[in-house]
Amino acid sequence: MCADAVQPHRIIRPDKDHFLSEENPFEAMMSRFDFAAEKLNLDPGLYKILRHPEKQVTVSIPVLLDSGEVEVYTGHRVLYNTSRGPAKGGIRFDLAVTLEEVTALAAWMTWKCAVVNIPFGGAKGGVVCDPSVMSPGEIERLTRRYTSGIIETLGPDSDVPAPDVNTNERVMAWIMDTYSMAKRHTVTAVVTGKPISMGGSLGRKEATGRGCMFVTREALKRLDMPIERARIAVQGFGNVGSIAATLLQEQGARIVAVSDKSGGIYNEAGLDVQDVKNWVLEKRLLAGYPDGEAITNAELLTLPCEVLLPAALENVITSKNAPDIQARIVCEGANGPTTAKADAILEEKGVFVVPDILANAGGVTVSYFEWVQDRGGYFWDEETVNSRLERIMVQSFEEVANMAARHGVTNRIGAYMLAIERVAEVHRLRGMYA
Repeated sequence: MCADAVQPHRIIRPDKDHFLSEENPFEAMMSRFDFAAEKLNLDPGLYKILRHPEKQVTVSIPVLLDSGEVEVYTGHRVLYNTSRGPAKGGIRFDLAVTLEEVTALAAWMTWKCAVVNIPFGGAKGGVVCDPSVMSPGEIERLTRRYTSGIIETLGPDSDVPAPDVNTNERVMAWIMDTYSMAKRHTVTAVVTGKPISMGGSLGRKEATGRGCMFVTREALKRLDMPIERARIAVQGFGNVGSIAATLLQEQGARIVAVSDKSGGIYNEAGLDVQDVKNWVLEKRLLAGYPDGEAITNAELLTLPCEVLLPAALENVITSKNAPDIQARIVCEGANGPTTAKADAILEEKGVFVVPDILANAGGVTVSYFEWVQDRGGYFWDEETVNSRLERIMVQSFEEVANMAARHGVTNRIGAYMLAIERVAEVHRLRGMYA
């Protein structure tokens, strides 16, 4: 890409530039996009198109509370790019939701779907609220009114939501029902992550954690490191982290540390993951688990181990703690756990990073399977789901690693290059409607 062609949008080099905000999600995502686009010599026109979301919708959501009062919430839905197919992305209910964050996550979804080569574009949605202080009835009314507000974007051929932070299969059921009532017939394929009885897919709940297991296994193979007894530290013991830990232990790995919001536990000899899960099921939190040393989330990140699997929050690996990371492999189960500045430090240290847009793509891949099953009205057994997921994750890992090696870049930039090239190719073939 020639310098004058991209004058309106400064190319940000993650290894050199100073960021106004290291933890700004959109800036971090776009810095990687810019660097990958430059390596691809992306056409200036396509660069401009791919650097902007297609559609950003913001709606006011009045909700009648149980108290009889009316509260008005704000909701967003962003469709970043739909050139490869319907937009795909979760909906989160959280006080931290912002349009900027939703836009960054919608872009991430665009590249994530392209990395694993499924025919979806990227979207994301969110409502600014605190569901922990809301009753089930209030959450249902919020969900249905939000769905009504964005209903023009929704549809199996246009925009297909899924669960995200503080939303679940019940919320997806409400969205599906609201949409179906408007259409006057049942439309199961309008959302994924639904209950099995409503057209959900077997294996969907475990898909993201299972995908993390597959790419961790492949990364260890690529570095000629045996998975047997490999020390793995998992930050975040929710759905993704606990399932990844369970499956990696089944593969012979040694889970030496796990953590949640209450802190972490460490045992050099290895934890019994099922016993830890039983403890959390009973106590709700990891705190107090007896068969391990209590550590902080920050301490977990810098433990001596072969694999670090951050599966909780974004921006946990920063320029401050990246120099102390001892893991040989970082597998990003969470979205955006590593800042752009930290990326450069990890690269200098020789850490093999499996980036989020590949590592946690198992969830959207099985969401795609669910959408396909709903559209066809024919449902697969769990073995079929898991075997097809494994094939896609293994192939995608190889394509990303080979792209990175071929161009002498990190796996993250290699993943972005692969994704951008796939999206750009469709734009080239389709042309520009005018």
